[in-house]
Amino acid sequence: MTATAPGRSPDTDTLAKRVERFRSFTMAHPRLIEARDELLNAIEASSPGSLILVLGPTGVGKTTMRRKVEESLSAKLIPSMEEDPGRLPVLSIEAVAPDNGNFHWRDHFHRMLAQMREPLIDYKLNACRSSAERAANGRYTGCPRGDATGYQLQQSFENAIRYRRPAAVIIDEAQHLARMTCGRKLSDQLDVIKSIASRTQTVQVLIGTYELLAFRNLSGQLSRRSVDLHFLRYRTEEQADIEVFKNIVFTFQPQLPFGGGFDLCGIWDFLYERSLGCVGVLKDWLMRAVVTTLRSGGADLTRRVLEKSALTASQCEKILAEAREGELRMVENGAAQSRLRQLLNLEAALPLTAHENLRPPEAAPLRNNRNKPGMRDPKRDPVGKRSEAYA
Repeated sequence: MTATAPGRSPDTDTLAKRVERFRSFTMAHPRLIEARDELLNAIEASSPGSLILVLGPTGVGKTTMRRKVEESLSAKLIPSMEEDPGRLPVLSIEAVAPDNGNFHWRDHFHRMLAQMREPLIDYKLNACRSSAERAANGRYTGCPRGDATGYQLQQSFENAIRYRRPAAVIIDEAQHLARMTCGRKLSDQLDVIKSIASRTQTVQVLIGTYELLAFRNLSGQLSRRSVDLHFLRYRTEEQADIEVFKNIVFTFQPQLPFGGGFDLCGIWDFLYERSLGCVGVLKDWLMRAVVTTLRSGGADLTRRVLEKSALTASQCEKILAEAREGELRMVENGAAQSRLRQLLNLEAALPLTAHENLRPPEAAPLRNNRNKPGMRDPKRDPVGKRSEAYA
């Protein structure tokens, strides 16, 4: 017999478990599977030192996709980790937003080392310390975290990556890397990532919102070594997307910790309106509605609770504007292709080449065999023998 906590009934425990089950529930919907497979293929196909950008609107499910990729890489590299217990299948971390307008690289490297469980992070060697600070046994006494410079922590991080050999280094919420004051160039931020990728020969994956578009095409070298992946939301412009979104709502219905009397599928358009076709936004919204219902003693969801728990229309409008702008910038339109062909002078070269290939070979000029009266046709006369007519 299972014991329950004091003051809680078995029904309460069951309900709490159902709420937690709904909180941890993740759905393998088509866009998520597609984005996961594209990223796994890109990691495997990219050469060491490459950079992969995964872009999408807020709440589309990028963090869930990142966890799925981590699970796949971990399962794939089990034999390799059994041979080398020190190897990591993947190194993944979330970039922290700065509190003063500048991204903290030193803090970022410290968090990455902690994620790898690197020993003695707070006592990394400070090259500025004098030899007098060494202990009697010849070892360094160490330096506090605040004394280590960002460059020293970067070196420690690069060395750890070389020994741990992860298949990829994944940075979630990577748009925070672009946070800086006007005194530092955007290209400088990305040069740090590019340098780490090159020195460690490891694929670097940056996952973030469309703010990451600022990192695209900063240099020709970066364009050659980077790959862009687009994690799209479900859009009403595509009828297939509408059907998939309805199926997603239908899948969420039995996961709710209630009796199921309220029909979510009957209000799919309202659910789409306030989630903008982003499954992550929809999941967070339903979670808020579930908690609100339970705290108020309700037995099931209601339209009123959903309306109170939803994002406001102005919030959705802002998210939609950013999403549409990013989607337009990610589209490879015909104008860009036409400009590229003009810069390569292909538009001028191809018509001439095609004309030359189709032109028939020039025929030799026809000879005029008509001679004036009394003139012989040119021919060679016999030499060294008298003609019979003159014999």
